[in-house]
Order: sequence, then C-alpha cells, then structure tokens
Amino acid sequence: MKKTIEKRLTRAEVPKELTWNLVDLFPSEQAWEAELEVIDQEILRFGKFKGTLHTSPNALLDCLSAQEQLLMKLIKAGTFASLKQSADGTDPLNQANSAKFSALRTKTMAAMSFINTEILALEDGTVEKYLQEEPGLADFRKNLLELLETKNHILSHETEEALAALGELQGAPYQIYQMTKLADMDFSSIEDEEGNELPVSFALFESRYEFSPDTAVRRKAYDSFVSSLKQYKNTMAATYAAEVNKQVTLARLRKYESVTHMLLEPQQVTLEMYNNQIDIIYKELAPHMRRFAQLKQKVLGLNQLLFCDLKAPLDPDFNPETTYEEASQVILDSLQVMGPEYCSIIERGFKERWVDLADNVGKSTGAFCSSPYGAHPYILITWQDNMRGCFTLAHEFGHAGHFYLANENQRIMNVRPSMYFVEAPSTMNEMLLGQHLLAGTEDKQMRRWVILQLLGTYYHNFVTHLLEAEYQRRVYALAEAGKALTAQTLTEITGAVLSEFWGDTVEIDEGAGLTWMRQPHYYMGLYPYTYSAGLTASTAVAQMIQEEGQPAVDRWLDVLRAGGTMKPLELLKHAGIDMSTPDPIRKAVTYVGSLIDELERSYE
Repeated sequence: MKKTIEKRLTRAEVPKELTWNLVDLFPSEQAWEAELEVIDQEILRFGKFKGTLHTSPNALLDCLSAQEQLLMKLIKAGTFASLKQSADGTDPLNQANSAKFSALRTKTMAAMSFINTEILALEDGTVEKYLQEEPGLADFRKNLLELLETKNHILSHETEEALAALGELQGAPYQIYQMTKLADMDFSSIEDEEGNELPVSFALFESRYEFSPDTAVRRKAYDSFVSSLKQYKNTMAATYAAEVNKQVTLARLRKYESVTHMLLEPQQVTLEMYNNQIDIIYKELAPHMRRFAQLKQKVLGLNQLLFCDLKAPLDPDFNPETTYEEASQVILDSLQVMGPEYCSIIERGFKERWVDLADNVGKSTGAFCSSPYGAHPYILITWQDNMRGCFTLAHEFGHAGHFYLANENQRIMNVRPSMYFVEAPSTMNEMLLGQHLLAGTEDKQMRRWVILQLLGTYYHNFVTHLLEAEYQRRVYALAEAGKALTAQTLTEITGAVLSEFWGDTVEIDEGAGLTWMRQPHYYMGLYPYTYSAGLTASTAVAQMIQEEGQPAVDRWLDVLRAGGTMKPLELLKHAGIDMSTPDPIRKAVTYVGSLIDELERSYE
C-alpha cells in the first residue's frame, strides 16, 4: 500500500474564506506603505511641542491630541504588519515589513519620549490646574493623574536616560532564557511500542506528550525532557537570578516599599488583593485537586500518579467533532443570554472574516485576538474540527467582544483595563459555553467531556499559573532578604510549593522540582497570578447571570464598554463583585469542587 504523506498548504494555497480579511485595515500593501510615509512625516511635528508643555493648558492639549492621532495610525499600521507575519512567518516580505515597522515604531516612541518627562517636570499642582482650566483635557485626566502618581519613583533626568539606554540589556535575561530553551536545548528521541522513533522538543513535550493517553510514551518523553533540563539548570538559574535581582535593585533605586509594590503598581492592584488571590486558592483548592488526582490515578489504573501523569486525558477516545460552521452556531446560541447588541458583534465576526482558521506553513501556533483601535478585532486559530477548538474560539471571541465595545465607547488612551481584569471577558465566554452545553445534554459521556473542558480551564488558571505565582512570591521574598538564588534553591522552592499543594496524591520527583525552568512568565513581572483573578471574576459573573438574568448582563456590558476608565477593583464592583474580599475567590473554589463532584459521580 502506498503511503500518503499529508502535505501542509502554503499560505498562497489557502482558500480565501479560511483567512481573515485584512482589507478592513488597509485595502492594499501600497496603502499600508503610504501610511508609513504619513507617520514618518507626522513624527516631525513633535519638534514644535518640545519645551512648550509648561506654557499653557492649551499647549498640553495640542500635544496630547497629536500624540493620540499618531498612536491611532501607528496601531493600525503595526497590526497589519504583525497579522501578516503571524499568518505566514516564512514570507520574506512579511519579515521585511515587520522589521520596517519595528524601526518606525522605535523612532516614533523616541520622538514622543519628551512628553512624559516634561509633564513630570511641571511644578506641583500645574496638571490639576490645567485640568480645571481646559475642558478638552478631561479624557486625558486618568492617564495624567496616574503618570503623576509615579513621580515619587522617577529618578534624575540623567539616571532615567542611562536606564533607558540600557533598555535592551534589561531585557537580556528573558532573551537568554528563550535562546537557551528554544535554540540550544537538545532532547533525546524516544521509541513507542512499535519501535517507531519519536522526536522530543520543548514544544512537542508541552503540547503533545504531556497529554498523551499512552502512559509509556508520556513517561519516556518526560524522562527525556527532564534529563535535558538538568543539563541547563545552573545556566537558567543564573539567568533567572539576574532577572529577579534586576527587579529588586530597580525597586530599591526607585524607592518602592518592596519589589512586589513596584510590580503591582501598573496593574493597580493592592497587596491585599494579590495575597488573597494566592493564599485562598493555594490552601482551599488543594483538597479538591487532590480528589481530582486520586480519581485520575484510579481511572487510568496507575499504581502511582507521577507529576507527568497530571495532564493525561481521562477519556481520550471521546473527542466530539464539529465543523467551524456548527461551532459558530453553538457559540452564538450560548451567548444569547448576553443580548442582541453583544451577539450581533460576534455574528459579524463570523460573517465578516475576522477569524483566520487555516492551517498553513509558517502560521503562528496557538490562538490570539488582536483588537486594533479604529478597526474590528482579528482572531487567529488553527481549526481542527473538534469541540475543544470551540472553547478556544469562544475564549478569543470574549476578548473580541470586550475590545470591540471598549474601542467603540472610549478614546484610544482609555481602552485597556488592568492586566488583572483582561482574562475575565474571555474566560466568561468559556463559562457560558460550558453552561449552555451542560443544559442541553443528559448524555453521561458528553456531560463528562464538558466538565473536563471546564476543569481544563480551571487547571490552567487556578493550578498551573497559581502555583507559579506562589513560587514567584517565595522567590522574591528570598531575594529581598539577600539570599542567593541557585539552581538548588529554586528547585527546592518549586518542590515545596508542589508538595504542599498536592500532598501525597502525586509523586513530586526531581523533574517536578525543575518546573521553574519551563515558564517564560517569570520574566514578565507579576503576571501568573492575574490569570486566576480574571477567572475568579468570570466565574462569579456567570453565576450572577444564571441567578439574576438581565440586570447582571447589563452591568457586565457596562463594564466591557468602560475599557480602561476605571481601576480593576472599581470595574468589578460595577459588575457586582467585590474583589477586595475573599468571597468571590471562595465561591470560585467551591464551583471547581462541584465540577469534581460531578466528575466523580460520572465514574460510579
């Protein structure tokens, strides 16, 4: 029998209806080129504003309005280049255009860098006086006052200039980490039962082998993975220690109470909210997740549940199929509760080709939503005709619906809310899809499958990222106390975090202790804990919608329209949730417990 080799399409071979419609951004490549020329010319206009911001409120308004107009052009042009590159990174034209835009962006930012410096140099009380005298500055109020809040942490002009010049060096730990991980690490291949040789890489382990239903393959891949990690642990520990010490040093230089205070400031989150999020989930979710681990061990028939077995599928042979058209309809049906305005946005997304669903050579993996101001959102996904993709699509449309409403109702500088909130609208749509599917079936296997999808979302946000956050919190405490961060120390911290959470239900081996080597998030400030905050909020809102109906929906839509005009605590209070208290977090933990209850019952 002749072997058939599946050939991936090139971008040029992909049917148009499977691609996104970039004409809505620019009608042609030439139009995009022309816009770059316009931006280049507009940069020159900023010379006349330099040194004038102290003269009058009108001078400040003129400068900020020009900055707003330029940013709108820059974002649209940048989105066009980055979406082209994401759709086909192998195309030399896309690569060249990406580099061309990157140089223009750097030039633009440099030309506008004087604005914040001059505002911060104004005499105390000047900005407040300007805001009273010039009504046109009202929409800039929030950003201006937030900029002033950083004033106590700004260093002398010369020092700031020196730190800015070292900007690329400050990003070095992350670059070195990525280079080690993606370019230098080699993993030994493994053999399956038939004697076929299977390659192992970072991406293959984390996207395929960790989820393999074949215990022998999963564990062999894990051993190969861990043996390569071990060879790089000292290099990676030194790299991560440099990142942490950089943050600790900057926090001291800038006179912050602690490195945690410095990293939470841009998120507008209090220390109490941050600690609540980690403390409660870490302690109170653990008993539920231990039940989940015990169930997994029993169903998979394992003598012992190893760390590498945690993501093994419980029901590997059941993967409901669906076409993209069917999935679109299921998502729309699940969102009916959100009302006609919201549903019409999502419907437009499906009808007007906001989504790129093709699989082609050079296309980015994973899924994302990009929401350029002045155009509609765009979603990238590789569609595989299964229901898991339906949840991913619902998630990305959650981002799209949010930023469509925010972009439509706010000016560009007031669109983006805190990182603490950003994952709430996306996970909210996953919750609504899950509720809709559960309400529509009594089939035991289908219900179990939906519960496993929802538990997958909670595992990702409440376990994986939450355990990262607890590890991060312990690392920063050690660093501030002046302790050395060696590979041994980092491995011990990780092992302790995992053991305290899983108890004796999971074997925490040497490889589990090296989990700190796997996450790029540690190089992005206090990012990991925010995943659980967004899902805590969406769990609470989804429950409110079930209980209250329309009033809860109306409040939620107001919150989406508000964009970045409120701090996250105010934003969520408007939705009916008080994140300064432990209640919403406890409610979400209880909900996860109820999903595990039903999962256990499905195996009785």
